[in-house]
Amino acid sequence: MKQVKVLLEDKEIPKKWYNIVADLPTPMKPPLHPGTGQPVTHDDLAAIFPMNIIEQEASSQRWIDIPDEVLQKYLLWRPSPLYRAYNFEKLLNCPVKIYYKHEGVSPAGSHKPNAAIPMAYYNKVAGTKRIVTETGAGQWGSALAMATQMFGLECRVYMVKVSYEQKPYRRMMMNTWGAECLPSPSNLTQAGRNVLAEHPDSPGSLGIAISEAIEDAVNSKNTRYALGSVLNHVLLYQTIIGLEAQKQMEKIGIYPDVVMGCCGGGSNFAGLALPFTCDKIHGKKVKIVGAEPTSCPSMTKGPFAYDFGDLAKTTPLLPMYTLGHDYIPAPIHAGGLRYHGMAPIVSHLVKEKLVEARAYDQLKTFDAGVKWARTEGFIPAPETNHVIAAVVDEAMRAKEEGKEKVILFNWSGHGLVDLSAYDAYLSGKLEAYELPDSEIDRALNAIKDFPKP
Repeated sequence: MKQVKVLLEDKEIPKKWYNIVADLPTPMKPPLHPGTGQPVTHDDLAAIFPMNIIEQEASSQRWIDIPDEVLQKYLLWRPSPLYRAYNFEKLLNCPVKIYYKHEGVSPAGSHKPNAAIPMAYYNKVAGTKRIVTETGAGQWGSALAMATQMFGLECRVYMVKVSYEQKPYRRMMMNTWGAECLPSPSNLTQAGRNVLAEHPDSPGSLGIAISEAIEDAVNSKNTRYALGSVLNHVLLYQTIIGLEAQKQMEKIGIYPDVVMGCCGGGSNFAGLALPFTCDKIHGKKVKIVGAEPTSCPSMTKGPFAYDFGDLAKTTPLLPMYTLGHDYIPAPIHAGGLRYHGMAPIVSHLVKEKLVEARAYDQLKTFDAGVKWARTEGFIPAPETNHVIAAVVDEAMRAKEEGKEKVILFNWSGHGLVDLSAYDAYLSGKLEAYELPDSEIDRALNAIKDFPKP
């Protein structure tokens, strides 16, 4: 019998997270305080995050211990399996071996609990009673709702309104885990009211939802904010994916030629890719590819610039590929990829040409996702479909080049509560939307007065 999956025992779970900041060939630009233009300090962030998380955000330490309390929660589903996609390979008929890290086995159905659990833990240790956050497709909100329940914390989630309406079962998951879920923009915050006054029918955006969540956190007692992607500490927590994958591939004596993931804010892609990027920095030959939507192509069309992480300009200025903090994305079904900016770490790696970016429209991604479901059985999340489209692309390149390749990608989550998106695709209601160049001009105008990285 062919070996379909590679498993690790509980005792083989990585005990440390990996921080790529320690190995970068060139240093990253620091986040800046928008008032002073100077690098942000720990004190600048203290109203939003607990100090133990702030210290990790700013850390250049290569390895950071995973607390035992976090490891014990991880063991509910980690180590996650590594699969070989034999049936998909047969369909493609290309000279490739395709492996995927299955992050859909978590209770929330995606990679997001990898970061939600340590965030809930560190907030609990710091004395936080309540956490506020935002969510796009609902994956992050679901994960944080679960994690805060595990550690006895209250949770409120501002969910991008178009996703709140498209994905009611995500909201129900959050409610089941005890969290409050609100459509954003809302009337509860000044940021939300400002948007609704100008755009009463606003579909919302992650930038708006972040503004609402931060405002709520800053103005509430014993409350802190949690971000599900983009920042350094989030990517740090996700590296357990790639560290496990390295162990699993070592078990079967194979190393990937190509490592791939879908990209919105950057967390699941970085989770798999950063440990392999370390290998690349130290001489290993490996191609690393991030796949984003053509409707929100921050890396492939946006400028590398300092920009805010939210619409209301409450975050530090971050050095990243951006479509502008005031960007309102098209209501595509991959809600988790509708963010205007890319994680500073991922942006830096793209800029330094250690990582390459590609963009795919939603018709191509759903075509790939349906093919996957009909061969491998698992129905992918709309976000995950983007990397599957990139895998198909890479397989075809291998065929054209006449080269055998081993492809490893992150299967970031299942699509079982995203079936309305598949219904829209199968009934011909989706369009192959591509961001017009005029939107890039708007983005450049939005950031024209900001410091240059």
